[in-house]
Amino acid sequence: MLPKDVTEKQTYYEHIPTTIFDDASQASKAVADEIISLIRQRNEQSKTTVLGLATGSTPTQIYDELIRTHQEHNLSFRNVITFNLDEYYPMQPDSLQSYVRFMHEHLFDHIDIPEEQIYIPDGTIPEEDVAEYCKQYEEKIREAGGIDIQLLGIGRTGHIGFNEPGSRPDSRVRLITLDQITRKDAASDFFGEENVPRRAITMGIGTILDAQQIFLMAWGEGKAPIVKETVEGEIREKVPATYLQDHSNATVILDDAAAAELTRQKTPWLLTSCKWDEALIRKSVVWLCKKVDKPVLKLTDEDFNEHGMGELLTQHGPAYDINLKVFNELQHTITGWPGGKPNAEDINRPERANPFPKRIVVFSPHPDDDVISMGGTLLRLIEHGHEVHVAYQTSGNIAVFDDDVVRFVDFVSDYNDLFDIHEDEAETMLSDIKQFVKNKQPGQVDSDEIKHIKGLIRRGEAKAAGRFCGLPEEHLHFLDLPFYETGRVKKKPLSQDDVDIIVDLLQDIKPHQIYAAGDLSDPHGTHRVCLQAIFNALDECKDESWIDDCYVWLYRGAWQEWDINEIEMAVPLSPQELAQKRRAIFKHQSQKDRPLFPGPDPREFWQRSETRNRDTAKLYDKLGFAEYEAIEAFVRYHME
Repeated sequence: MLPKDVTEKQTYYEHIPTTIFDDASQASKAVADEIISLIRQRNEQSKTTVLGLATGSTPTQIYDELIRTHQEHNLSFRNVITFNLDEYYPMQPDSLQSYVRFMHEHLFDHIDIPEEQIYIPDGTIPEEDVAEYCKQYEEKIREAGGIDIQLLGIGRTGHIGFNEPGSRPDSRVRLITLDQITRKDAASDFFGEENVPRRAITMGIGTILDAQQIFLMAWGEGKAPIVKETVEGEIREKVPATYLQDHSNATVILDDAAAAELTRQKTPWLLTSCKWDEALIRKSVVWLCKKVDKPVLKLTDEDFNEHGMGELLTQHGPAYDINLKVFNELQHTITGWPGGKPNAEDINRPERANPFPKRIVVFSPHPDDDVISMGGTLLRLIEHGHEVHVAYQTSGNIAVFDDDVVRFVDFVSDYNDLFDIHEDEAETMLSDIKQFVKNKQPGQVDSDEIKHIKGLIRRGEAKAAGRFCGLPEEHLHFLDLPFYETGRVKKKPLSQDDVDIIVDLLQDIKPHQIYAAGDLSDPHGTHRVCLQAIFNALDECKDESWIDDCYVWLYRGAWQEWDINEIEMAVPLSPQELAQKRRAIFKHQSQKDRPLFPGPDPREFWQRSETRNRDTAKLYDKLGFAEYEAIEAFVRYHME
């Protein structure tokens, strides 16, 4: 599956065949096509196909494609046998977090595979019987003829299956203790790290390596560092995925974001000749500045030559010319007028001066992403007199602690007592809510009433932040997109209903500017789905007259920032503006101190945001630009 236009020289540092696709959808379809081809071939020969399957968000689009092919093109799974990689221990099969439930919801319930040909580690086996059960699981794989195609994801520790750092290459199916990082990453699925099982049953590294063909897949920026270690690093126990380098038919499948740290993507000029367009020149010069610890205008011909960039020097040099070009490009990204400066020359500004004032829509996937990610810019746009609207795409209700619900229920009860308001139906409902919370099991889905209350809590916080920023309440739009409203971390697929809600808003406002979250590293993928909904809506509006005069700017959230060479608009913030932004974030009290879903970073969102904004300003300073307290960064999305 290695693309024909990738040369051996470009993959010099890579120890395992690696294929990079534009996005996860294309990559997933390519892997699904391999599976479909094998199943068809084996079906024609009346032979079985044995698949090793993985769970998590990584393989879900593959399963969607298998289901689609079964339903639309009569692909039969009657001759398919499946073995899943792992399961938490202990774990009931009907639990929300059970991989048995996951596989049935995402694949098995939608195809014609016989139940007796499905094997998933049993999380209910008595502990004294687990060792023997694991031996039998291994034996069943051998009896089936071995695994033909094994699907794998990869964890931040480099684990495959639940083979944590320290796993041996000859390990077999066994009960293991989960690494703390793995448990932290799973915490959101279990509504708190304290609810994550400490152990799991997993295929061993040796079991995995016995498969005839292996696809290890990774999507998103968050996986880029561990992908680099896996593909370009040495084989070592600390990163179990590196054992795949010894397999004769293993392939790493990536989207662009997950491949970002590979040498051929990050610094291709170190490997081969390059087509030096403006983006690559800027990327390479910024890299060189960091490498030699110099500002842009102090780079010399020797710096270029000594760090593998002689070709750039030959084609576009001398160094002075390259430096000046890149310096000017970066200088032109900096603006204190994110909405455009009226009555000013705007040829070198990221935003046009007219029209002024502009109608602006800021899309916020959750009710706090607007102030966390671009609070300073939001305040600046309002201060400059633009008509700013904020559209909160989801309710964010699953990110509210149960205790906050009880606190608000107590407030309503005490208020009713204070003013002698007693309605039997209301009192009964409030009592039932408190009783539900008291008896709620870890991971149990909230009742509709509690989901609604949690949504109202976050809505009230968003209104408070909006008031603090100076936004009229009628400019706050709570879209409550249906895909989100499951009460669970796992969401429904994006639907036309979701897109229609955004289309209606855009058609009503007809904005000159749109801001949207381009941060695709959020742990649960909500940002990714919200962004796709916006892109789909813009596509449906492409023939409208207003869209020709609309700029779309992408910000990133609490998880990651744009690389400085990617930034197209940098908005400096003063110490006072950074303090104002922090106060706006603090209005989201349910997310303060300890967010319910913090992700791998234990810091509060305001701390992450401030550090990110200050670090961006420091980078500009080190490259030779003015010294600012903080900078918020944006990349422009160009509509086709």
